[in-house]
Amino acid sequence: MEPVAVGLVGAGPWAERAHAPMLARGPHTRLAGVWARRPEAAARFGAPVFERVEELFDVCEAVAFCVPPAVQAEIGVRAARAGKALLLEKPLADSLEGAERLAGAVAEAGVASQMVLTMRYATQTRIFLARCAEIEAFGGHATNICGVLLGNHHFATPWRLERGALLDVGPHVIDLLDAALGRVTGVRAHGNPLGWTGLLLEHENGAVSEASLCMTAVGDLPPSSYAVYGRTGNAVLLPFDDDPLENVAAEFAETVRNGGGHPLDAAHGLRLQRIIAEAEAQLAP
Repeated sequence: MEPVAVGLVGAGPWAERAHAPMLARGPHTRLAGVWARRPEAAARFGAPVFERVEELFDVCEAVAFCVPPAVQAEIGVRAARAGKALLLEKPLADSLEGAERLAGAVAEAGVASQMVLTMRYATQTRIFLARCAEIEAFGGHATNICGVLLGNHHFATPWRLERGALLDVGPHVIDLLDAALGRVTGVRAHGNPLGWTGLLLEHENGAVSEASLCMTAVGDLPPSSYAVYGRTGNAVLLPFDDDPLENVAAEFAETVRNGGGHPLDAAHGLRLQRIIAEAEAQLAP
């Protein structure tokens, strides 16, 4: 079967490290071209570089995004209206309004979409979630602690420095607890997005979970952790060293060919954005 031709929007460090190699190596996808605000940065990917994003749309079936959330929200709407399937980064947008516009454009155009919530594509995560489904889970906790917003780390980008851990790693953590314990129906938040943020999540089946987020910690830090407890046992997410991006590319190609249907679609991203917006409102001074 012919690989899906995917255009890439963005040429920053994460695009260079993850998206461009993932799309170019096949066999499910091929990198059809790149558009970036700095064309010279896009040239290193070995694919055609386009000055206008509409020119990129002309050579691809689908568009992958690796840009700040506000830019994804803007260009994603244009790509959806151009009839292109979308491979979207988290968060969906920089605001709830932007996320609603993008998800609405995807629904109105009837195009396929899929979110790169990386952890959900790892084999160990899927084993963990299968175990969670077996144990009548009633509670759990998660931590995601790092120091990447300190110093000159390449992830210390303006939008992360402004909004902090809740908007950046929050989608990963909330999504995984949502998958493990049931849909999140309520959130209580305390702390500071640029320091330490604590979340108490309520799930639709009565389960509850806690999450701790921080991107400004120092020293030798422990890895992220996820644990779920149930009436018949418990589940712990073990470290993984496989490449989830291989599954991202394979599943996105299938999503494009099927015309949609992936559970981690733009509508799911919008649901996560609503939870985050509610939490951010509680943290506002």
